Amino acid sequence: MVEPGATSWSVPAPVAVRQSSLRERNLAAIVAAVCRTDVPPSRADLAAELSMTRATAGRLVDELVAARVLDEVERTLGGRGRPAKGLLPGTGIVGLGLAVETDRLLVRAVDLRGQVVGERDVPSSPRDAESVLDALAHEAREVRRRLQGRRLVGVGVAVPGIVDDDGHLLRAPNLRWNDVDVAGMLASVGGRRPVQVANEADMAALLEAEPRPGRPGPWTDFVHVSAAVGVGGAIVSGGRVLAGEHGAAGELGHVCVDPSGPACGCGSTGCLEQYVGIRALAEVSGLPRERVAAELAAGAASGDPRVLAAIEQVTHALSVALASVVNVVGISSVVLGGHLAALEPGTIEAIRARLDARVLGSRWKPVQVSVARGDHAAAATGAAHRALADVVARPSAWV
Repeated sequence: MVEPGATSWSVPAPVAVRQSSLRERNLAAIVAAVCRTDVPPSRADLAAELSMTRATAGRLVDELVAARVLDEVERTLGGRGRPAKGLLPGTGIVGLGLAVETDRLLVRAVDLRGQVVGERDVPSSPRDAESVLDALAHEAREVRRRLQGRRLVGVGVAVPGIVDDDGHLLRAPNLRWNDVDVAGMLASVGGRRPVQVANEADMAALLEAEPRPGRPGPWTDFVHVSAAVGVGGAIVSGGRVLAGEHGAAGELGHVCVDPSGPACGCGSTGCLEQYVGIRALAEVSGLPRERVAAELAAGAASGDPRVLAAIEQVTHALSVALASVVNVVGISSVVLGGHLAALEPGTIEAIRARLDARVLGSRWKPVQVSVARGDHAAAATGAAHRALADVVARPSAWV
């Protein structure tokens, strides 16, 4: 991307539009390059990588540093002379991520480097939406109050249910909420900044696709399953979470494993959630709910027959549900999150083997099963990343 020189035949207004558009693209290209690299680049590095003149790169970087979108750092390089300063994503820009879970409320403030600079994690219980969201707003204001001069650019909210494009929670079976204006009820948290509401599992999947703002993860295409009390899921294609026409794509917890199975809170029967959710595994394994994730693997290793029965239930149910999804969407990588990430390697391999037996294309491309990165507040972190996404994509709006 190069800055064109002025020409004698240019019409003033269109040239202004083109120059403005080019500036916006160049700013975004610089921020993207800094976010995705391991080594802090210098102005000269960016000019060479992005085919800009050094003067253009230097001027745009100065604007981004002044706006705190980028930070300058000293680089220790070999050789003679004074090393050029390197550039990192700014620590003065912050996104706020909020998450409602069935048993707790989470708030995380994350900067453009992906660092958590403020956090709240408080217990909760299923209540009416107004009470829970009031409590969440209080915790969010506490975190925001302690940001020490950092610049809040937006608020993301993750909820365990179906969300439409306007930030309305249409349905959350495990919370027993229907038609809740989450964005409106939390508007005071963002002030004049936008409040973006999304499905909890989608935000956890976003964190796998983008472990740091603007930094692609190891997988660009995968099916994500996140299990807690409920079971959520997401489909990621080309690094983007697919929301679907009505925001309901990826509801893997309600894929049917057995039509004659137990009743589900969604109104159907035999849903995946009834086999791999915390309540279901606690009942079969005999472990307390709060210790299922920590002790399931150890119980299996000791040969506890009830725990082994729970492991078999998980293996069967996941292989049935995920095979249907993989066969339909044609994505052969699966990432397991929540307490499923704590399964022992032998169980992961058993799930993979059963998927290979059920997935049509596995002969040519075997299904890969991996575990999530283990962030205990993945949905809140992903929601904060979503709040920061506009700064990475359109830094010109913040300069």
